[in-house]
Amino acid sequence: MKEYDFELKFSLPSPDADPEQFLNALYEAGCDDALVGLGQNGRMALSFTREAPTAHDAVTSAVADVTKAIPGAKLIEATPDYVGVTDIAGLVGCSRQNIRKIMIENSQAPMPVHSGTTAIWHLAKVLDWLKHGGRFNIEERLVEVSLVNMKINIEREAAYVAHVGRNPRTGATIKVKASKRQQSKQALA
Repeated sequence: MKEYDFELKFSLPSPDADPEQFLNALYEAGCDDALVGLGQNGRMALSFTREAPTAHDAVTSAVADVTKAIPGAKLIEATPDYVGVTDIAGLVGCSRQNIRKIMIENSQAPMPVHSGTTAIWHLAKVLDWLKHGGRFNIEERLVEVSLVNMKINIEREAAYVAHVGRNPRTGATIKVKASKRQQSKQALA
């Protein structure tokens, strides 16, 4: 068995819910290996160090334990996954400037999920690239947990996208009228 470090962020069943009311239930459900963050009503973050055979087992069992303790809780994000250069530098043990330079100078660097003033990447893609480039000694448990979290976050987003454009009461697909510009593009195609 290995120990995996990760964080799970949840929205609580009620936006006004005081997260402190769930502490005993979390402990009894098996979350005694987590530090609980209680900053905002209606939200909760749990930082786990969980022992399990695989990262997948560690993360999915933690999600199951939290949702058992807090029925109606919804996973917002599993981390580490979305990262910027400062996060990457901290995880691989070098300066932020070094990571930025490596990412800019190498055309094989992973594409960011978001680029702008601050670029955001999936950590699993960056670690895989850095590991295979031979520049850094990357801990396998970190690669494994970041890959599991990326998959969980993508699946969560895909489930949301599948429900966009549906009537919440009936489930029927809502037709979106194309703009005049889109109509003229379709006519030219």
